[in-house]
Amino acid sequence: MQPPRDVDVRAAMLRALELAARGLYTTEPNPRVGAVIVRDGAIVAEGWHAAPGGPHAEAAALADARARGVDIRGATIVVTLEPCNHHGRTPPCVDAIVGAGLARVVYAVADPHPQGGGGAARLRAAGIDIVAGVEAEAARELNIGFFTRHARGTPWVRAKVAMSLDGRTALDDGTSQWITGEAARADGHAFRARAGAIVTGAGTVARDDPQLTVRAVPTSRQPLRVVIDRHGATPPAARVLAGGHALIVTAGGPARPGWPPAVEVLALPDPAGRVDLRALLGELARREVNEVHVEAGARLTGAFAEADLVDEWLCYVAPALIGDPARGVAARRTPLASLAARTQLAWHAVDRVGDDLRILARRAAARD
Repeated sequence: MQPPRDVDVRAAMLRALELAARGLYTTEPNPRVGAVIVRDGAIVAEGWHAAPGGPHAEAAALADARARGVDIRGATIVVTLEPCNHHGRTPPCVDAIVGAGLARVVYAVADPHPQGGGGAARLRAAGIDIVAGVEAEAARELNIGFFTRHARGTPWVRAKVAMSLDGRTALDDGTSQWITGEAARADGHAFRARAGAIVTGAGTVARDDPQLTVRAVPTSRQPLRVVIDRHGATPPAARVLAGGHALIVTAGGPARPGWPPAVEVLALPDPAGRVDLRALLGELARREVNEVHVEAGARLTGAFAEADLVDEWLCYVAPALIGDPARGVAARRTPLASLAARTQLAWHAVDRVGDDLRILARRAAARD
């Protein structure tokens, strides 16, 4: 069915996507969703989902219309995700849409949630016109982890690397602060903020004592901090454990004495006595983590890569040369027998961030 002539659905959807992006750092584990209500060719109300437990975008837009005193009977609502069809922490959005007397729903992409999907069918049954697929790719990209988790049962995994133009990640003694500039570091914090979990290794904790918190961008939530610690060697006073909301994943054995009681310890051994990274991702998905941000040394990053668990590489490249001797391996892995065995990636985006370049590269063939 074609949309009515008085609604520029693409322009309205682009505005809805802008609104959805306002929840980029706050909606986890829920999707980022925006909605606008259009009447007589103009947007008369709008809303977005701000945080779990709060109103969904459609409900927020309807509340905005009421606050403005706008008559929206017979109007069109444009939303970035198919309206939900289940009772969760909030009532179904389809009921609110039907009750408001809206005549048409335009949405970007179907809801992959097993209980939340099917809203479009219910709306059609109620006599409401449906238009689907407007700016679907952009809407899916905004919620890539949400779709990935529901499609394959594991989060979207993003590995972050900072290097010089000649491919060096640290001096020979391990010093890496700071290869890239302040703008790139703040940008890295933005990617931390959108993740549900940040993963690092015990070696990085011992060497750098990172906090792994989001500090350079405003956010109302902090991701779960996950330390892969095969032998349980993380010092109790490590900054990554401060304040709790941290998970230490071991290959077995008791928790180390002195670890803060608020820190959770989970044993996930694989047959070789290492931490089972694939099982960890499954566990994080069970906890409704949509995006995992890996900030680790070459060994752990390489382990994720060799197990084919990295969906996206976030690389910051500084316009500097470090030379030898220096560390230049971002992901250590078993030597390849031939170039044909290499992991093939595809450029997703290349942008300048301050004085540095930000490169996003993804596997050439998507798994989801």
